Amino acid sequence: MDLTTTYMGLALKNPIIVGASPLTASFDSIKRLEDSGAAAVVLHSIFEEQINHEAHELDHFLFKGSESYAEALGYFPEVSLSNIESDDYLDEIRRLKKELSIPVIASLNGVSTGGWIHYAKKLQQAGADALELNITYIPTDTDVDARDVEQLYIDALSTVKANVSIPISVKMNAVFSAPAQMAKKLVDAGAQALVLFDRPVHVDIDLENLNALQTINPSSSNDLSETLRWSAILYKKINASLCASTGVHTHEDILKAMMSGADAVQMVSSLLKHGEGHIETVLSDLSAWMQEKEYVSIEQMKGSISLSHTSNPAAYQRANYMRILTDYRY
Repeated sequence: MDLTTTYMGLALKNPIIVGASPLTASFDSIKRLEDSGAAAVVLHSIFEEQINHEAHELDHFLFKGSESYAEALGYFPEVSLSNIESDDYLDEIRRLKKELSIPVIASLNGVSTGGWIHYAKKLQQAGADALELNITYIPTDTDVDARDVEQLYIDALSTVKANVSIPISVKMNAVFSAPAQMAKKLVDAGAQALVLFDRPVHVDIDLENLNALQTINPSSSNDLSETLRWSAILYKKINASLCASTGVHTHEDILKAMMSGADAVQMVSSLLKHGEGHIETVLSDLSAWMQEKEYVSIEQMKGSISLSHTSNPAAYQRANYMRILTDYRY
């Protein structure tokens, strides 16, 4: 049974990549992930603010207008960051590359085009096999044009691309007005892979203390829908690898992602819940299913249920949408 796949030029022994998370924040945990069968790891993110201790460009976006209402400050956690953390991150990569046999993907999280982007070159020099760029920006200004927001993503990616030669993936979100076109723009700007999708934090309000809350938002298999939709739409439409993220918990989720057109998947929530050993269970179930259905390789099923098999994907999607609503009964 051939579970191998290729993701932005990296040869993987199976499709399972462990995404950036507490699981990839310590050497011992990462070693257990490799021993359990993980094909690659995305290290915990290093943030723009950890690289540039004085993030002047970001301050403009984060705190503009926050003085108007004291309650608004509750959105911003009080954190203490120093450049020491960025040096430790490089040391961590060097150690992992000496001890691991699987690809190590560094993760940069930022939004501006400041000096932090040049840190990407240090990540490459430390031995990172690839770089995942997580550009997280929530436009709150009603006067900001959507095209300016998109350009912010493109500019950040282009600047990183100019500093490194290792493959770069971009962790997208699904809220762009035209995700397919945005995906193409990112690939044209140098992304060799797209991770579908970034998972937003959970927003709530504490009615007892009367302040805003933002917490981690674990996924379930029910959250796989948008990832499957856009994997199926983008398959063979862009010249880049696709990685399914958000909602990948079981071997069935992996199969669906592969058939939709993904080259790999990222798992986090399921491993936080079940532990590193869950990878072994998923791989065993994956192999058993493939043997039962007489699939000999992952490559054989890639994109087999994508929209590349229809001449008019938009009409196909619209027809399915209409059928579901007209046939629905309660």
